[in-house]
Amino acid sequence: MRNRTARALGGILAVLALAGCAGTSHVPPQATSAPGAATSATPSGPPQALLWVGNSFFYYNNSMHGHVALLARGDKSITHRGVSVTISGSGIDWHDVASYLGPDRIGKYSFVGDNEIRFNPPGRQFDAVMIMDCSQCPIHPQLGPIFHEYARKHAETIRAHGARPILFMSWAYKDKPEMTAQLAEQYTKAGKANGAQVVPAGLAFAKSVARKPDLELYVPDRRHPSLAGTYLAACTVYAALLGKSPVGNPYTAGLPADVALHLQQVAWETVKEYQGR
Repeated sequence: MRNRTARALGGILAVLALAGCAGTSHVPPQATSAPGAATSATPSGPPQALLWVGNSFFYYNNSMHGHVALLARGDKSITHRGVSVTISGSGIDWHDVASYLGPDRIGKYSFVGDNEIRFNPPGRQFDAVMIMDCSQCPIHPQLGPIFHEYARKHAETIRAHGARPILFMSWAYKDKPEMTAQLAEQYTKAGKANGAQVVPAGLAFAKSVARKPDLELYVPDRRHPSLAGTYLAACTVYAALLGKSPVGNPYTAGLPADVALHLQQVAWETVKEYQGR
């Protein structure tokens, strides 16, 4: 995946992939605080409406947020909606998060039922925002400090708009497994520094590779996720943010039942282990 230095080599057109996907019936959170309000109003608990901010690691395989919504759809106790805002090859500093959270912008309507449009109530549309950096940026000697700088800036912006910041820990390249521990260290550090929950998708990848090395989690570029990789990451998000075990969930993304079960188990075990740190 191109890192942000590609911007200096001609510039990549920022392509926003905006896709709303409803899980169960949803009433978006109402405006309870204006930008700059006290953080005590920040929502807690499982997010009912989650904004995904990232890059191609999110949008591969018809977008990870859609798989999470389909995992949630089978559980009537969960109300969840996800919207993805991605820029190809982007780093954390490419995103103008404040512009995403303004009133009557992203999330003002959803596609539901038979491609019908539902206009959501005005006000704050998301109670949480999940962000990832480019795949190597947090551990890059020049870009690492930018990761921590913008993790702080975005966390402050998100809270000022009445939402909760979340960090998505990405996975190592297939041919560079040492990245797992390095990325985990930096995401954990940023999470603690900013009071942000961290989704340990990278640790889930490493656990699956160790347990079932013949299961391919990557496409041939050794960076981006295969369908199994996207499903594993989606199960990890589901477990970490919604507080539910994905084990036995009927949604398998079309994967063989035994493969889906393995990935569900890995995701749940990883989340429990990481939360126990």
